[in-house]
Formats: sequence, structure tokens, C-alpha cells
Amino acid sequence: MSDENKDFGDKAEESAKEFSEGAKKTANEFSAGAREAFNGGPGGENKKMLAGILAIVVGSLGIHKFILGYQKEGIIMLVITLVLGAVTCGVGASAMWVVGIIEGIIYLTKSDEEFYNTYQVGRKPWF
Repeated sequence: MSDENKDFGDKAEESAKEFSEGAKKTANEFSAGAREAFNGGPGGENKKMLAGILAIVVGSLGIHKFILGYQKEGIIMLVITLVLGAVTCGVGASAMWVVGIIEGIIYLTKSDEEFYNTYQVGRKPWF
């Protein structure tokens, strides 16, 4: 009777190991998929298109900087547009608008891989 219990225990232990390995593999695949989804994929195409279009349309407000995770630079653009723009009768806002248009064009003309490596991995905040 003890041999039967020993065989049953060995089988149970093997099944538990297989289940554990399968669970780890599934968790790793899920984590990789989630990272890819939340970061816009390996090419970063979602952030590239969104940041490029926002930079062209409302670039002076720096919203495209916030999308890419550059909070300091986004705040700088927003303050220059609102405060300096009001003090200089729109000259500051016009300058930030030009910067936004240039950055939007640069974002949209880069390849997905180049954009991802430059702005999301390399963290290049300006031009």
C-alpha cells in the first residue's frame, strides 16, 4: 500500500511542477504582451502618430510632450505659450507654435523604429 501512495505522490509532484512551469510561461507571455500594449508596441507607432498629429495641431501647448512622457518640457512649452505669449502679445505663443509644427513633422517623418529609439528609449526631449 505504501508503494501506491509513493507512486501517487510522485505523480502529484510531477503534475505540480508541470503546472508551475506552464503558469510561469503564461505569466511571462502576458507581461510581455501587456508591456507592448501599454508602451505602444516595439515600434511605438501609436505614440508616434498621436504625438505627431498633436504637435502639428496644438503644438504650442506642449501636449505632445506630455504624451511622450516629457512633463518638464511640456510644462515649459505651456508656460511660454500662456505667460510669455500674453506678455509679448503672442510672440512667445507663435514661437512655440513653430516649434510644435517642426517637431510634429520630424515625428511623422521618422520610421517607427527610429522614433521609438530616439524619443522613447533615448529620451531626446527636443527636436
